[in-house]
Amino acid sequence: MRRFPSGRYRKQLLHFHPAPFRPPLRPFVVLVFAWRGDRVLVCQIEDRGWCVPSGRIEAQEQPEDAARREALEEGGAVLGDLLYLGAYQIREATNVRWASCFVCELESLGPIPEWTESSACRLLTLDELPEVYHIWNPLTEQVFRYSFEVLQRHRERLRAACRDGAAPGADPRAPDGSSSPG
Repeated sequence: MRRFPSGRYRKQLLHFHPAPFRPPLRPFVVLVFAWRGDRVLVCQIEDRGWCVPSGRIEAQEQPEDAARREALEEGGAVLGDLLYLGAYQIREATNVRWASCFVCELESLGPIPEWTESSACRLLTLDELPEVYHIWNPLTEQVFRYSFEVLQRHRERLRAACRDGAAPGADPRAPDGSSSPG
């Protein structure tokens, strides 16, 4: 399994655990790495700066639904199939919380709703991110690169499935080609 360095955000210690890892507790937020070609969607969020669409999961909401809602609210983004990427463990003193991460194709961008905390969105390459992303460190960089690699493998599996016909029982949406993460 791939290993990621630790990171820090303010007083929080961050660890990333790639799929198929599942957090032992319900995640409280989601992050969405939405790609169009080799560019990822980032949004200008009040009090955060430029970041991927992200936000809290409502009480009766599934993480996938929260990911779609946050992307639409913060970036006017409509997403393709969501692939579970993994989870951040966020530790501050003795408090531990979890953030589920998804990667997907960006299907379309519309207007950003006026009532949202987002003021703009952009599509940036990996090389452009360090200059603008609100928290850039070795962990953030590796998670972005990993999200792109996972999506590239997914794209290759879809192309192969179109050429050869899908294998019985395989779900081409799953990052490892097995079954869809639930």
